[in-house]
Amino acid sequence: MFENDFTIDQNYNDYTSQCHITWKRLYRRQANILVDRAAPEFLDAMKDLEIESEIIPNFEKLSDRLEKRTGWRIVAVPGLIPDDVFFYHLSNKCFPVTNWIRSPEKFEYIQEPDVFHDIYGHVPLLANPFFSNFLQLYGEKGLRANGKENLHYLARLYWYTVEFGLIQTSNGLRIYGSGIASSPGESVYCLESSIPNRIKFKLDRIMQTNYIIDTYQSVYFVIDSYEQLFNEVNSKLSDLYPVLKNNNDYSPETVLPTDKFVNI
Repeated sequence: MFENDFTIDQNYNDYTSQCHITWKRLYRRQANILVDRAAPEFLDAMKDLEIESEIIPNFEKLSDRLEKRTGWRIVAVPGLIPDDVFFYHLSNKCFPVTNWIRSPEKFEYIQEPDVFHDIYGHVPLLANPFFSNFLQLYGEKGLRANGKENLHYLARLYWYTVEFGLIQTSNGLRIYGSGIASSPGESVYCLESSIPNRIKFKLDRIMQTNYIIDTYQSVYFVIDSYEQLFNEVNSKLSDLYPVLKNNNDYSPETVLPTDKFVNI
């Protein structure tokens, strides 16, 4: 479909010993934090996929393990890629991941996602059939978004679910969003701070809500299940576009009378 799909080689042999040390430090710190905070499906998949803790995973080998479970594979890209190419990869069960890792000087914070964020944060839930089906559907819907005027709605959906989503479990709220799962500070803040609002998932509410990129979130949306994500997007998303265009957007701090809150 695309003359340039932006895929590149991982160039695994180019990783230095310092690259692997950085991965190990990031992995160990986050694994300790997420023990009682991440969704059980996330933690189970980390073990099931045998995601390496000591060295940066080899994309081909990890893809082979992932493909046996849900048919998905990982493709290396140099960084952020155009929306239509991103949607194309998702619709074909390929998840784009960056092949570079942050320098030791930027250990605590980077502006763009690196291989740790992409592999550690995103890949585990690709082993979950319901969540991976949602991502494939998201890619398909993105390709049929009827013009760029609808892309910001899709970006909000991705942000508040794939990146910063929480899920209600029998043991309380848990993390499934990759932006949280790869962040030590936000992993604690999203579940324990009294500052942010935690609101039950509602598709149109999410798609009307702006988001912030340079600090912890002011609001998190809570799903009941990954099946809920798939079913809502599959049945309602396309019909919402004309409705949303006639409504005002909300700031992340907005509280509506119809919001249903989730207690920590």
